[in-house]
Amino acid sequence: MITVSELAVYPIKSCCQNVVTERLVDAFGFSGDRRWMVVDKSGKFITQRQYPRLVLVAVEEQDSGIVISAEGMEPLAITTPSVSDTSQLSVQVWKDECQAISAGSEADEWFSHFLGIECCLVWMPDTFLRQVDRAYASTGDQVSFADGFSFLLISEASLQSLNERLDAAVPMRRFRPNIVVSGCDPHEEDRWDRIRIGDIEFSVAKPCSRCVMTTVDTGKGVKTGEPLRTLASYRRQGNGIFFGQNLVHHGQGEIKAGMAVEVLKYK
Repeated sequence: MITVSELAVYPIKSCCQNVVTERLVDAFGFSGDRRWMVVDKSGKFITQRQYPRLVLVAVEEQDSGIVISAEGMEPLAITTPSVSDTSQLSVQVWKDECQAISAGSEADEWFSHFLGIECCLVWMPDTFLRQVDRAYASTGDQVSFADGFSFLLISEASLQSLNERLDAAVPMRRFRPNIVVSGCDPHEEDRWDRIRIGDIEFSVAKPCSRCVMTTVDTGKGVKTGEPLRTLASYRRQGNGIFFGQNLVHHGQGEIKAGMAVEVLKYK
């Protein structure tokens, strides 16, 4: 039987992973997932691609907001901004222009000092709808500050198959999935078209194209050569290197570790 073995969220885009045992699914995806983001002074998103040290920023979720911390930095509590705040601005994620609210000068100074560049922390309000690419989703399907989709699913077997090819195994967190599953063959998820977990159905939209972020050592915040080099040897299709599947969710509810994954339709 295929089951959910791990769930994870990333409160601030490109910062540290938070593993959870259960999570509510709202219109954006997992509640609180990538609703915060660091941007440069022009409003363009910043990720580990340019600044791998971002992975060293731990984010503790609280009812009132978040607390950020990192080695050598004082922890900082940040309150979720109100939509009535006047500090709204336009920010960019790839080609998407998104409306966001500033997290305030203290958060900006914290990240600017940590990264050594002028940057800002912003939050996506509930009122903003960022449309998922209509080539893979219906009108009204939305996503937060994630690259393009609310969910990324990877099987444990796929990672094991990769690690058998590597000199040094890499952990699943290198790939930043939201849902990890067990009980299937390596890359069996590539064949799925629609699945159900609990009361929520998901369309398996497209394979996830992998980049240099997979080479960031999550404990040190520095880039390495693997596993991208090895993935390219057997998971390249055209100009892309693929590992894991992007999902579009249909409905809201709760997902827990241990739940069964039902494959409703194969490609």
